[in-house]
Amino acid sequence: MAGIIDIIGNTPLVEIKKLNPNPNVKIYAKLEGNNPGGSVKDRASLNMIRSAIERGEIKPGTKLIEATSGNTGIALAMIARLFDLEIELIMPSSSTRERTLTMEAYGAKVTLMESMEAARDYAEEKGATAGYFLLNQFANPDNYMAHVKTTGPEIWRDTEGKITHFVSAMGTTGTIMGCSRYLKDQDKDIQIVGCQPTEGSSIPGIRRWPEPYLPKIFDATRVDRVMDISEADATQMARDMAKTEGIFAGMSSGGALSAAIKLAGELTEGVIVFICCDRGDRYLSSDLFG
Repeated sequence: MAGIIDIIGNTPLVEIKKLNPNPNVKIYAKLEGNNPGGSVKDRASLNMIRSAIERGEIKPGTKLIEATSGNTGIALAMIARLFDLEIELIMPSSSTRERTLTMEAYGAKVTLMESMEAARDYAEEKGATAGYFLLNQFANPDNYMAHVKTTGPEIWRDTEGKITHFVSAMGTTGTIMGCSRYLKDQDKDIQIVGCQPTEGSSIPGIRRWPEPYLPKIFDATRVDRVMDISEADATQMARDMAKTEGIFAGMSSGGALSAAIKLAGELTEGVIVFICCDRGDRYLSSDLFG
């Protein structure tokens, strides 16, 4: 009988039919909200914790600490308890209440800060003290390696090697870095497309990082194109995706689909896969679906 860890990954790949403007292009959503923790971050969180345990960096009694905008924190809270580890999660105070409550339900300590940058600074400072282990998803190769091991191979398998374009939001950049590594190894002509917010837009899960905070795992040479997505477009597409395609997902997923649809309009043919990174229920206290 499988445990929770055993059902992380192997998420469905479903076709976007009504919102796709080009009948000669296929658009598929990788439904990462079907992971047990509700997001794509289950994959990286499991790989970061399990790999550190295997290397002896995390021992019984070690306290984990991490800065997160939400999804990684939920996944880490769930998985840490499965390994009998305590964890403190640092989040910006703007995060939705559902996220904080979910982390606390899994037994995590949650500390709120004024911004994501402040949360990262706090986690790094406290993580340097005795008894703590900072997972540091922004600089940890185990983040992107989760997608080299799982997400990329699943997409290649489920499209029967026909994928031509991969679209992903860029936050920690772990998903796009790992999938790029795997997919480009299968076919160097696959185009890797990243999404970032337009100047002034706030989209949970997608960031335009100040230079000092750019994730160390990010390698710009592994992304063929970056598309700017407005907050308004990401919001509207998340709403349209729920009402038209029956897919209930968050704003970053709406942003990725918005990019995929714009891309489809430029192509004569192709197979686009985008990461639908979480579920919409963790945004209900926001105005996303209001």
